[in-house]
Amino acid sequence: MNLVVAADKNWAIGNKGQLLVCIPEDMNNFRRLTEGHTVIYGRKTLATFPNGKPLKNRENIVLSGKNIKPSDGVKVAGSIEEVLELAKEYRDEDLFVIGGASVYEQLLPYVDTAYVTYIDYAYDADVYFPNLDKSDEWVMTETSEEQTYFDVEYYFRKYERKKC
Repeated sequence: MNLVVAADKNWAIGNKGQLLVCIPEDMNNFRRLTEGHTVIYGRKTLATFPNGKPLKNRENIVLSGKNIKPSDGVKVAGSIEEVLELAKEYRDEDLFVIGGASVYEQLLPYVDTAYVTYIDYAYDADVYFPNLDKSDEWVMTETSEEQTYFDVEYYFRKYERKKC
């Protein structure tokens, strides 16, 4: 299973229910990684999409304890166990966890590859992702050259779970 996240230098990922910053090339990278695959995310993340609609050109699995009705292109799971059961229908490399924080936290133990847009800036934030650089379980295997968007510097990084 894969994961895609944008995090600042403190591994913050959001503030007041929103992304910290919108970087067009980060959005393009997200699209390149996830189109044609299956994305797993929570109800609150779904609500942030345009018109609250699922992402196009992807299978969508929404994790929610609330009553959400399945619709075209959306499968709903009421628990992590249900998500994992639905995930069996797909190859691990075709699954991408895309947020929010609670979904990341619950599914991180099942993820083998994390695609991180690392933003070299500290934002005001109220939601954080685990710092993979400080984890004994993860190793950064790829990083891009420095990218810039106006005065924001960022990198596309790939982390992989260490094999035993």
